[in-house]
Amino acid sequence: MDFYFPTRIIIKRGCVSENAERLASFGKRCLIVTGKSSAKICGALTDIAKALEAVNVDYKIFDRITQNPLFADCLAGAEAARAFGAEFIIALGGGSPLDAGKAIACLAPNPDAGEKEMYSQKLKNPPLSVVAVGTTAGTGSEVTQIAVITGSDGRKKSFRADSAFPALALGDPRYTEFMPENVTRSTAADALSHCIESYFNSTANEFSRMLALRGARLITGIFKNFPDDCRLTPQQRDTLYLASVFGGMAISVTGTCIPHALGYFLTENHGIAHGTACAFFLPYFIEHNMEYAPKLAVEFFTEIQTAPTELAELIGSVAPKMTARVNRAELDGMRERWVNNGCLKKALGGIDNKYLENLLKRAFLTGEDK
Repeated sequence: MDFYFPTRIIIKRGCVSENAERLASFGKRCLIVTGKSSAKICGALTDIAKALEAVNVDYKIFDRITQNPLFADCLAGAEAARAFGAEFIIALGGGSPLDAGKAIACLAPNPDAGEKEMYSQKLKNPPLSVVAVGTTAGTGSEVTQIAVITGSDGRKKSFRADSAFPALALGDPRYTEFMPENVTRSTAADALSHCIESYFNSTANEFSRMLALRGARLITGIFKNFPDDCRLTPQQRDTLYLASVFGGMAISVTGTCIPHALGYFLTENHGIAHGTACAFFLPYFIEHNMEYAPKLAVEFFTEIQTAPTELAELIGSVAPKMTARVNRAELDGMRERWVNNGCLKKALGGIDNKYLENLLKRAFLTGEDK
């Protein structure tokens, strides 16, 4: 077993205001990294501001982060942090602001660093401390050392470094009650993807699989009772947030696998939400592991008390529908993306180009197109 986890996690309704003194322990000036509106709508930004003001911490808000955060915006955030003299970063929101906050924390003390240095994590100075405050139940980014940033070439790429773990993660499930229905569904699917991809992963160990199993069981329990109108109860919100953290902790060990690797191009090329894109490939991933890791698969589905076909149906009923149309020419043009892809290499049983080509044909092409 190999497990390193330096993040203090506090999950509780009202936890932001209750932990103002912890925020003050990181310094007297901070940059709040967030998006344009969601953190304001759910009340998280107001709670953070009040907590900082109560302990006399000055702050500046950087709210330029969009979905699938751009390196250029992270660079601008780093410049804002330096100009303000920020001593730490508060990353506030869903996966995009949380990932961007980690990138900004790396870049701010390294004014000469560019994309190459960020992705390789070859930085002269250590990053600023990050406090991660999640407002969605799915990303898990508040408890990982991973950040996914869209580079200048338009492609989503990740960096991973122990120094990128948030120092503190504050999770108040109340904030998730303000998510639009499509976001609730997509982020929940993302959380389940993390659990399943981590469990069926060549780098998994006993501890990461324990976390993945617990997260998957909680999420499938919610999926089985998911209301048609998406109005989850407070208890369901609390459970889903906890499960997403378990999934995040699991991928902090393993990273992700096939669904995430393949899902990125749907997001980049077709604007499909990240969780929705991953969910589209989950049934294929489940099928793969039933063939190549049957013993693990039996243990998994026994523990979550859900049959493989039932799980695939639950994913289809909860996750938003994937509407992108992908033709053969596009798939052929993406081949070079799968070469030496680190996520794909972690698949149990191994996969080669032929396997991947057949999977994508099954997923997108019909009849003569194949």
